Amino acid sequence: MTPSRTPSHTRSCPHGTTAAAATVLALVLAVGGCGSGGELGAPTRSSAPAATGTGPYPTPDDPRGAAPLPAGSGGTPRGGVTRPGDTDQRDADAVGWGALKVMWTFDTTIDSGPGDASARAADAGWLTEAYAARVREHRPRSVPGAQWREWAGHRASTIVTLEKAEDAAMPADTDTEAWRQWVVTTSPQGRDGWAGEPTTVVAFVRLTRTAPDEAWRVADVTVQ
Repeated sequence: MTPSRTPSHTRSCPHGTTAAAATVLALVLAVGGCGSGGELGAPTRSSAPAATGTGPYPTPDDPRGAAPLPAGSGGTPRGGVTRPGDTDQRDADAVGWGALKVMWTFDTTIDSGPGDASARAADAGWLTEAYAARVREHRPRSVPGAQWREWAGHRASTIVTLEKAEDAAMPADTDTEAWRQWVVTTSPQGRDGWAGEPTTVVAFVRLTRTAPDEAWRVADVTVQ
């Protein structure tokens, strides 16, 4: 949760997710509350597209509104929760990396569904106040699907790896806005030794801050 200005997929959706990541986006971000036609809450395997140079970057007069994210149920996932104070908050790369790691870290022993990770990111302080408010206000439309239940049967959590991807179409950083692109891979690992298939998406992150010397925060995430 290939693009021209915003990602698109084969099923029409107001905020434009792509086919390869539609169900993953419903899992993690629920952008616009749109579904993929598959099970809400069931991760799908997708290959990571190469950086296209045509990410979902705005024109100057685009509203760039972000859709709400699922609210979380609380708790600490296996491996803990990375917080902004653990990194250099004036480094947009570091803040984008930290936020995505939290947003894709699921733990079936404490989570009612994968979207709970987005609420943890909000509670940890990675998101702007407006984006965090949307996270907390949203409620999932459906229970997690069969694959999440499979994960839960193994008491699984996810291991998250991130690889920065270059995109020639990204706008240059300003004093108060920056865009970043990451390849995010989540690998479910059961506490019983089970290992599920990894899922990979490309995440486009918009970061903002109020002044050049202030900390960056994530203002929007779109997946491809």
